[in-house]
Amino acid sequence: MLRKIEKIIRAGGLLVSGERCVVAVSGGPDSMALLHVLARLAPGLGFSLVVAHLDHGLRPEEAEAEAALVREAAASFGLAFVAGQVETMAHAHAQGLSLEHAARDLRHAFLAEVADRHQARRIALAHTADDQAEEVLLRLLRGTGRKGLAGMAMVSGRLIRPFLETEKVEILRYLARKNIPYLIDSSNLKPVYLRNRIRLELLPCLREQYNPGIDLILRQTAAILADEEELLAAMAEKASAIIIALEETDGGLTIELAAFAREPLALKRRVLEAACWRMGCRPSFRQLAQLLHLAERGATGAGLHLAMGLRVAKEPGRLHLAYPLGRKAFRGEAAGR
Repeated sequence: MLRKIEKIIRAGGLLVSGERCVVAVSGGPDSMALLHVLARLAPGLGFSLVVAHLDHGLRPEEAEAEAALVREAAASFGLAFVAGQVETMAHAHAQGLSLEHAARDLRHAFLAEVADRHQARRIALAHTADDQAEEVLLRLLRGTGRKGLAGMAMVSGRLIRPFLETEKVEILRYLARKNIPYLIDSSNLKPVYLRNRIRLELLPCLREQYNPGIDLILRQTAAILADEEELLAAMAEKASAIIIALEETDGGLTIELAAFAREPLALKRRVLEAACWRMGCRPSFRQLAQLLHLAERGATGAGLHLAMGLRVAKEPGRLHLAYPLGRKAFRGEAAGR
């Protein structure tokens, strides 16, 4: 497996000589294997590692043992070890998030802070091929577009996932062969969260009753969609450069409707989405449909109110996006209408 991951790192430029990488290690099988693999490859490839471990404050009865295991593993390789602790439940309640969402946000913020402190260009996560299949199904069930169904990327900004093409069974064999200890997160065995139900119930059902190769099919589909997404994203960026312009008078944006009308529907949606993103708004599918209707069939003077006071007004020959009253929530305007 070492040769396989080394080839992936070299071919994809995941890590290069002279740079530092933060490796996220929970103490579970995947992250412990990732730590050992990267630590063994580091001298030959010329990169250095910092080990980061976060206690999410959700399983106090297991947290101490997990931190100790990761600390010992880091010490065995002579690596710097950084531990953190957050209150996920409190953050979820304060922000109105699910526990999963809150935990992910806090984890990524912690890892980014560690990377900044240690001047690390990369953050290595231990997502596997099995996780990719689960993620595609999860996004499909929650509702998403082509980009979402493309799944996780091997490289996403400073995040890298060297194990994304490696199946769990291969990782477990490696751990057993090398006598590498790991711990099992008990929350992963409870069908409370949707992701766990997909792993414990839905995927086994699909394998047994429909297609034993469903995991591979999901990963292959994600790979195809990722390639197509790359092409569409480039086309949308080119179209957006022509259609979207900065409105200097109020810091807003305009969408030139004559050029917009010449684009196919798929790119129209992406241009509208790009304009909203630039204004700090992530529109829902319903809001994009409303914006499309406004652009194509709305009367001059008509408009929409999106989140945090973002207003989209139809003016002669263009859409105008701005925060006329500043960026803040207004009752009755956040959902769009």
